[in-house]
Amino acid sequence: MANILIIGEHDGKTLNPATLKCVTCARTLAGAKVSIALLGTDTAAVAAQAAAVQGVEKVLRIDRPENQHPLAASFAPQIVALAAAYSHVFGPSTSFGKDLMPRVAALLDAPQVSDLMSIDGAYRFRRPIYAGNAIVTVEADPARKLIATVRVASFEAAAGGGSAAIESVSLEVALPSHTRYVSVRSGATDRPDLQTASKVVSGGRALGSAENFKLLYSFADKIGAAVGASRAAVDAGYARNEMQVGQTGKIISPEMYIAIGISGAIQHLTGIKDARTIVAINKDAEAPIFEVADVGLVGDLFQIMPELERLVGN
Repeated sequence: MANILIIGEHDGKTLNPATLKCVTCARTLAGAKVSIALLGTDTAAVAAQAAAVQGVEKVLRIDRPENQHPLAASFAPQIVALAAAYSHVFGPSTSFGKDLMPRVAALLDAPQVSDLMSIDGAYRFRRPIYAGNAIVTVEADPARKLIATVRVASFEAAAGGGSAAIESVSLEVALPSHTRYVSVRSGATDRPDLQTASKVVSGGRALGSAENFKLLYSFADKIGAAVGASRAAVDAGYARNEMQVGQTGKIISPEMYIAIGISGAIQHLTGIKDARTIVAINKDAEAPIFEVADVGLVGDLFQIMPELERLVGN
């Protein structure tokens, strides 16, 4: 029987849907017992949300002043202490999880399997390689604790209706002092989170400037979508790094992905393979994006976008 600890991602108020997808992944293991660990300063509200997730048996609250900001260096030794009672430790394959979980694996001297997309057994998994062009089956040693990140684009979020027990845990763990929180800067937005949004509008280098990206923001706000960007647009300074979609950015699985002025390099397509419907707008009829698009429109984006916005606004 697999005893699985999931490291919950949250902002102090709301549980990130990526954690719910980790629960779905964990529950595909036969007989799995699933717990969620929440690190913070006051995780009561988030714990209540986690306890309501179907399939979760226990929620562990680790509240201490040092957990005010999610620092991987501080979180990792606490998770190591928690992990003693578990056979598997899962985290989401988000920026948070990719920073944290390798540290946990290193401290435990345990193997890590990254980007789980399918589970064939308690220690047998499938994950993508070569920018998603091949799927490899990985077998881990059942005699050792397993650390893994879950490819959230491959799983649906677990439903509500659960009633897990909530337990406050006090850990006597010395935390490292070589890493400290300084500040965080991010663009304030009311748009949905890029990695969990059902609709995403992304722009490429063809937009030509950061100013022209306002076309996407305006349209996205009309349809309630998140906004992403290709690596070329990010490298050119048109969009922020956290907006990047693709192999070296975020892997997403929206219901609808609208690619505007994006040619469709293989690295970008890797990030959107799990999108349910792909819409492409590009003036180059031979652009690779049209090979994967469900709906394609050839034309000048600067003429098409204002017209689309006018239509959805009616």
